[in-house]
Amino acid sequence: MKVINIQAAKTHLSRIVEQAAAGEEIVLAKAGKPMVRIIPYSPVRAARKGGQLKGKIWEAPDVWAPDNMLTEAMTQPSIYPTPADDEKPPIAAEDPQ
Repeated sequence: MKVINIQAAKTHLSRIVEQAAAGEEIVLAKAGKPMVRIIPYSPVRAARKGGQLKGKIWEAPDVWAPDNMLTEAMTQPSIYPTPADDEKPPIAAEDPQ
């Protein structure tokens, strides 16, 4: 960031504008007190517009219908092992006994 007094900026305006356009941030000051900041101009981007895929994507008529097989598989206790299923639970580390 470069601070320049207004009087000097009047004399070197073209150079200051070129520096700002190149990406440098310049602060104009009056009697050493910062007054304004000169930054490079960046154009406003156009707002995004949706709907480009309209009519190109489809879904089956029953896509949101409940799937009984999947619901049953996820809620049956057979997918969750119980101590009765195994005679002895597996040992994660060697047992010192």
